[in-house]
Amino acid sequence: MANAAAKLVERHLGEYPEGTAAHAGLSNYDSENPSGQKMLALTWQGKNKVKVIETAKPRLIDDTDAIVRVTGTTICGSDLHLYHGAVMEMQQGDILGHEYMGIVESVGKNVTNIRAGDRVVASFQISCGACRFCKQKLSSQCERTNNSSVANALYGHRTAGVLGYSHFAGGYAGGQAEFVRAPFADVNLLKVPDGVSDERALFLSDVLPTSYNAVEDTHIYGGETVGIWGMGPVGLFAAKWALIKGAKRVIAIDNVPWRLQYAASKIPTLETLDFSTVKSVPEALKELAPGGLDVALECAAGEYPKSLLHKVEIAVGLETDSADILNEMITSVRPYGRIGITGLYTGFVNHLNIGAIMQTSIRLIGNGQAPVLKYWETILNDYIIPGKIDPNMMISHRIPLEEMEELYARFDKRDPKDGLMKVFVATKFSGPPGEGSPALSSFKK
Repeated sequence: MANAAAKLVERHLGEYPEGTAAHAGLSNYDSENPSGQKMLALTWQGKNKVKVIETAKPRLIDDTDAIVRVTGTTICGSDLHLYHGAVMEMQQGDILGHEYMGIVESVGKNVTNIRAGDRVVASFQISCGACRFCKQKLSSQCERTNNSSVANALYGHRTAGVLGYSHFAGGYAGGQAEFVRAPFADVNLLKVPDGVSDERALFLSDVLPTSYNAVEDTHIYGGETVGIWGMGPVGLFAAKWALIKGAKRVIAIDNVPWRLQYAASKIPTLETLDFSTVKSVPEALKELAPGGLDVALECAAGEYPKSLLHKVEIAVGLETDSADILNEMITSVRPYGRIGITGLYTGFVNHLNIGAIMQTSIRLIGNGQAPVLKYWETILNDYIIPGKIDPNMMISHRIPLEEMEELYARFDKRDPKDGLMKVFVATKFSGPPGEGSPALSSFKK
């Protein structure tokens, strides 16, 4: 899939010089290890293959860096796109993981706000803090932290670097490890108050801001009916935020019954639709909500085609993403309805129902990678600390870092016997589970 996607990009953009996107200028992977220290980390070894290995512990490279001792990390649905080889410019041995928190071990000489010993959570994006977007806390569009010429050409602009998310996203070593180098530490690390458990703080790195942004950026108003495609952790919390922001009804659409049941158990007012049981999702939704949805949120991803046509076109490299879910959403919302796209789309789709968008005045909104820095303090101070939300509702399991290889395989299968939602991954530096969090378990018999 990665090779097919790269060929598709070449056809649209022309060939790009070999090696221009991998390491130019940023030194995000450090082959030197003067201390001789080692750590465990989860690495990508090829399509559908990851492995926990012993590798070099990171060191301070820039004066604005910090080294963080990881006390909690996790797996995300978007990590499966890497696992499947659906994201361009993956390299064997890349350390995965874009969500982590921990204790600062050391800082560079120009770091002023963060100190050794601070308990912190990291933004999954890398923000420089100084470009025009970062000054507005629109960290997802940082102009200085992603040197991929392919991404720049494909999107027409620079986008921010992302931890552990391929060289297409800057080539930064990720957080599914015992230690992480945090670039621009003063900007990308948020101090966590002592009264907030690791489990409640960890998801400020991605899931909480991403789901919050889906609702804020698409503008959900009071009294509206909202449909959400995909009931993974982002979809689950998008439903929670939609109700907090005043939605009258929220309908969850998925084809994994246990995920729908899990979501409904956490949000009792949530309505659900198993799309595998209906002939037409738009028709089923219009029976539930006559006239159509006011808002549709895409929290699944373009990697998952539903029709044979899109399965074939993705397989042979004629597109990178499927328009199946988007087309369902387009014909499920009312005229002047709004569609927010939060699930990952990396490149091109075919057969998009652009006519319906134009003719019915639908607003199609790319929510993008959520600007974490814009929201994480608000979520922490206004919702987590006062107890208005509990991120624990996403956590189904707690497992050790050493079992992440098995976790990826099981997470990908979505077996109801496993029931994996958000998993808190513990390292040797983790403390005991916080209140309301699951105990450490093992996949080993």
